[in-house]
Amino acid sequence: MENALITGATQGIGRAIAFGFAKQGLNMAICSRNNEDLLALADELRAIAPQIRVFHLATDVSDQAQLLEFARQAQAALGFIKVVVNNAGTFIPSTTLDDADDTYDVLMDTNLRPAYNLYRFFGKSMQEQRSGHIFNICSAAAIHPAANAGTYSVTKAALRSLNIVMKLEMQAYSVKVTAVLPGSTYTESWAGTDIPPDRFVSTTDVANAVLSAYNMSIGANVDEIVIKPVLGQL
Repeated sequence: MENALITGATQGIGRAIAFGFAKQGLNMAICSRNNEDLLALADELRAIAPQIRVFHLATDVSDQAQLLEFARQAQAALGFIKVVVNNAGTFIPSTTLDDADDTYDVLMDTNLRPAYNLYRFFGKSMQEQRSGHIFNICSAAAIHPAANAGTYSVTKAALRSLNIVMKLEMQAYSVKVTAVLPGSTYTESWAGTDIPPDRFVSTTDVANAVLSAYNMSIGANVDEIVIKPVLGQL
C-alpha cells in the first residue's frame, strides 16, 4: 500500500485530495494547525477506507522545526512516502507597496519554504527508490499575477519555478513532479461571497486533476496543470 503526505489537509483543496487518495486506498500523513480538525478528518477518511492508515500531527508548516518533525514522524509511522502534496498556503490581498511589514515573510514561509524543505527531506529517498510523485499546488497567479495580490503572486511564481527545478533534478530517477495551478477555487476563503459557486473551480476539480496525473502510466509525467473558471478569473 502506498503512502502519501499532504500539508494543509483539513480544508479546501487539501481535504478534497485527501478524500480522493483515501478512496484509492493510500495511507496518508496529514497536517494542519488545528488538531481537532485533523482528528475529525482522520475519522472521516477511515470511515470511507477502513483499510488505510492515517497519521496526523498538528503542524505550523511555516515553522521549519515543526514541519520537519511532521515529516520525520510520518516516515517513521508509515514508511517510504511515495507522494508529497505541497498544498498548504496562505493568501494576503494587498498591493506590494501596501504590504504590511511582515507580509513578505509570512507568504514566503507558508507558500514556498515548506515545499523546499519537504523536497530536501524526501527527495533523496525518492531518488534511491527511483519512485515518487511530488505535487506542488501553485496558483494561476503564478503565470498571471494579480494586481491586488502582488507578493502572493510572486511566491506562487517562485513555487512554480521550484517545481521546474525539482522536475529537472528528479527526472533521471523516474520521480514525477507536477505543478497544479488553479484559478479562483471555491474554498473557505470565499465564505460569505454572493458569487455563485458555479463561477469557481471546485476543490473536487483540482483533486480529480491530481488523481488523474497520479494514475498515469509509469512513463508519463504531467508537468503542469492549469485549471481556470470557464467564465474567466473572478
